[in-house]
Amino acid sequence: MSGRSKDPNTLRHEVFTRVFDEHWAAVRHHIEGVVGDDDEVTEIVSEVFLAAWSRLRPSRPPGRVWLLREADRRLRTRGRRGATRLRALDALHNGLSGDPAPLGLVGRSEVLHAVGTLSPAQRRIIMLTYWDGLTVGEIAELVRASESRVRKTLRLAEDRLRAALGLEGTDTRDA
Repeated sequence: MSGRSKDPNTLRHEVFTRVFDEHWAAVRHHIEGVVGDDDEVTEIVSEVFLAAWSRLRPSRPPGRVWLLREADRRLRTRGRRGATRLRALDALHNGLSGDPAPLGLVGRSEVLHAVGTLSPAQRRIIMLTYWDGLTVGEIAELVRASESRVRKTLRLAEDRLRAALGLEGTDTRDA
């Protein structure tokens, strides 16, 4: 008999369990930045991981970028991209200013107004950076752009936001 297990799905189950355990929180967090209803977030997360299970190849399991891309597809098909959640605005302000204190209503309004001055591509890259915590390389893979393009777009967006928020001297980037 060959070296294969009696249950051909054992490896598949193990790989899926590892993918789920490693990426569930990141996928949920990504969706929470767009969807406010906890039940709907849970439903979308379930759909993402069901899709991952149905397409799973144990030799090449999906990574975080693939799962977030699948989450974005699910969000688009629902047509319910609502207002950005308040926690996402706090995360963005914290990342730009280095100030971990949560914003008040006025502060969130200012951040929301500043984010509104960005192009859609800049907004997406800013949220993927500060809300989802993705690296430039991961964002480039997710949006299918070069790292240099993502880095340039991110830098322009950060500069525009800092100017709009009066945070010009608070650049938190590594020099």
